[in-house]
Amino acid sequence: MKPKPKSKLYENVTIVDAGAEGMAVAKPEGKVVFVPFGAPGDVVDLEVYKKKRKFLEGRITRFETQSEQRTEPVCAHFGLCGGCKWQHLDYRWQLHFKQKQVKDNLDRIGKIAYPEIRPILGSEKIYHYRNKLEYTFSNRKWLTDGAPSGTKEEADLYGLGFHLPGMFDRILDIEQCYLQADPSNEIRLFVREYGLKNQLTFYNVREHQGLLRNLIIRTASNGNTMVILVTGHEDERITSGLLPAIAEQFSTITSLMYVVNDKKNDVINDLEIQCFKGESFLIESMKSPVSGFPDLEFSVGPVSFYQTNAAQAERLYHEAFKLADVQGNELVYDLYTGTGTIALYFARFVKHVVGIEYVEEAIRDAESNAKRNKIENTSFFAGDMAKILDADFVAENGKPDLIVTDPPRAGMHEKVVRQILEMLPRKIVYISCNPATQARDLQLLDSKYEVVAVQPVDMFPHTQHVENIVLLHLREA
Repeated sequence: MKPKPKSKLYENVTIVDAGAEGMAVAKPEGKVVFVPFGAPGDVVDLEVYKKKRKFLEGRITRFETQSEQRTEPVCAHFGLCGGCKWQHLDYRWQLHFKQKQVKDNLDRIGKIAYPEIRPILGSEKIYHYRNKLEYTFSNRKWLTDGAPSGTKEEADLYGLGFHLPGMFDRILDIEQCYLQADPSNEIRLFVREYGLKNQLTFYNVREHQGLLRNLIIRTASNGNTMVILVTGHEDERITSGLLPAIAEQFSTITSLMYVVNDKKNDVINDLEIQCFKGESFLIESMKSPVSGFPDLEFSVGPVSFYQTNAAQAERLYHEAFKLADVQGNELVYDLYTGTGTIALYFARFVKHVVGIEYVEEAIRDAESNAKRNKIENTSFFAGDMAKILDADFVAENGKPDLIVTDPPRAGMHEKVVRQILEMLPRKIVYISCNPATQARDLQLLDSKYEVVAVQPVDMFPHTQHVENIVLLHLREA
């Protein structure tokens, strides 16, 4: 075995920046050290415990001076739970560093010309903004009282909460989470206590054994709630005991569902989900981008994708729509359309929208939502974007005037970028949840397109994540 590297202590070091993956950055002796839970302006003692090729990793052992950019985290789980890594930063500074993240990526990775970045659009709600949370049951919860696990009764190790960062088999038992509005916390606590009281086993991910496995809670802006209980195997104590108890306790639950997952992964998209009570979906609404038109309605099922910050999603799409400046006669391609939210948001105001998405079930949701909104000028196609979007597809469906693309964090496949450069739409609206891969793709598009607007949007307060919209125009020959 390799000997464990010795740690090194640096004293009175100033934290100088907020960096990647929610880490802060210090530079003692010119070395880049990534530090969790630091704030720019902190003066600290640092213990460096890990050496990488281009950077070091360290932890704060003592504060000499705390930064004015700090604020007191509201969550008791801050520092262990990996969900809100920036909760110790005042929200104004969170927005500052997210905007800086967009600029740094455009400069260092994109290396392209762009206009002044518009001020980031912050979230009106910085707590209770999520409409979906997924919790995990475990018989190996993380102990925070210092007592070794061998001194605990088995039930004392049962927990329901979130995975600790980097630990697939350890769960941080959550008492109160500030990400989702009530009744989310009450439902989670009720289910946990019912399981303990009635001696229902919590899942062991190492041995793939146990009854209670996952709990998913979705809420809609109209107050309706969906609960999906995932079990490791069939057990009548679920359908005759736990589910009826949940339904009786919480009248706001309009969709109560369950699914048996005996696989070795947590994916439930390919499993049959049973509706125990109520509807099998929620209805989420979104205002039309043009006044005088009815709101859009979207059916959200147990595995449907819908932006988890619904209020900010509406602002995001509205900004994208304004930047596109459609005139009514455009053929639009919506790449990575998901359940068709962007396609349907644009459809009433253009000639036709073609949506493409890899997940077949998402396309079925898109087609269903088009019917729900009585929108008939859309066509949706399921398939691998890099394969389906070729010259034959364009010949059959028409050359787009506008492309709206909202790819996953990995960005667009190089083949997709090349096909866009063959199609040459007049405008591209590129929405991204990862400014780094967006900047990479913009560099590839730079030979024929110029960036004319950059608009960051904060979808996830207290995290390092930022959404960014870029408008590109075809360069004149």
